[in-house]
Amino acid sequence: MGKAAESFEDLYIYQRARELANAVYKITKKNGFSRDFGLVDQIRRAAVSVLSNIAEGFERGSKTEFIQFLYIAKGSCGEVRAQLQIAQDQSYLQQDEYQGLYDLCKQINGMISNFIAHLQKTDYQGEKVNRPKRLALQKDKQRMDKFFASHGIKLPDYDQQ
Repeated sequence: MGKAAESFEDLYIYQRARELANAVYKITKKNGFSRDFGLVDQIRRAAVSVLSNIAEGFERGSKTEFIQFLYIAKGSCGEVRAQLQIAQDQSYLQQDEYQGLYDLCKQINGMISNFIAHLQKTDYQGEKVNRPKRLALQKDKQRMDKFFASHGIKLPDYDQQ
């Protein structure tokens, strides 16, 4: 298993969602599509919502909240697919443009589902839960180091390995 992400930008699902948002912005600038202000606004908001909810959920610091925000991102991804279908129906997109974006949405949706399933199986509860425990352990270590130092006891520094 790989190393845990240190930021939401490290998450592959976030990177793919960012690709989707940028692609949506690009296609909605085209003539015809660009004049359908309502659909342009809606599909852009939905595409941005996918990556925004991944980011916000990650930053919330708890596994439960992250999963909740991933479900919202998943819903927004479905919304983009529905809006792509409307754009296709209105002949705003070429078939290959539609299919490429639709497939990317389906891929992201599957990745989000798999990530949710992975998170549900892990014991890790998130930074909100783990940080207080880690800080308590650090305080305990500092107290022990101070005690040993005051009694002239030198312990090996295992952190330097």
